[in-house]
Amino acid sequence: MTPALQSISPDAHLVQLWLYGRSGHTIRAYKADIERFLARAGKPIAQVTLGDLQHYAESLKSHSPATVHRSLSAIKSLLAFGHRLGFLPVDVGAALRLPNVRNHLSERILPEDDVRSILRLETNPRNQTILAVLYWAGIRVSELCALRWRDVQPGQITVLGKGGKTRSIQIPAELHSQIAQLRGSASGNDPVFISRKKAGSLQPSTVLRIVKAAAQRAGIEAGVSPHWLRHAHASHALDHGAPIHLVQATLGHASIATTGRYLHARPKESSSRFLSW
Repeated sequence: MTPALQSISPDAHLVQLWLYGRSGHTIRAYKADIERFLARAGKPIAQVTLGDLQHYAESLKSHSPATVHRSLSAIKSLLAFGHRLGFLPVDVGAALRLPNVRNHLSERILPEDDVRSILRLETNPRNQTILAVLYWAGIRVSELCALRWRDVQPGQITVLGKGGKTRSIQIPAELHSQIAQLRGSASGNDPVFISRKKAGSLQPSTVLRIVKAAAQRAGIEAGVSPHWLRHAHASHALDHGAPIHLVQATLGHASIATTGRYLHARPKESSSRFLSW
């Protein structure tokens, strides 16, 4: 065993292996979930019981259903991973039931007119390009912040998504020209969107502020985030007849069921229209 591995506990090593390849945001959130659970359980992962999980679930009842679901899902995922590796003799998390969470996706899909207003009313060239890339490419904010000039080619951008998976996304020629106008003398390794206050890539928190300000400027009162533009991309593309497998590939969804949520969020047909009023 290397000195680096000798310096961390078996539990920490298991968590490290489990988190490998995930995004920075996911790593931070999942690590915090696991640390809170283990601190409350007061025992190593290998000694955790179903009772420990159930007691912890009870302690989370004051939190939102979405938070509880995410936290318990993270713990169940870690325990299942440890069992698959042979680190844990039994997957005690398999028997834990997750709370039902209402799907609020439909509330986070902006109408096309609202997206047009967000894009049209932003006068700052860099910020307008950020908004356009988020919508037209449907990428995650972490993928946008990680873009380098070598990733931008005529008609497409290439991003590194969840799980370390690379995907290339076609973009309109007009959007490529708009992006190219920001380059100046930047090299291929330089970030496309740079921070004005400090050297390096733009941070997701800054992108969030840009999107919120643009939404407020457009008169949208909802708490719009960068991910809302990704939702809008998926929903609007499906509305205009894009094949669901193509939307899945563009957004980088691991499962077509994830992409299918957009069809259910805004159904085009309902049996209610066959009833008499």
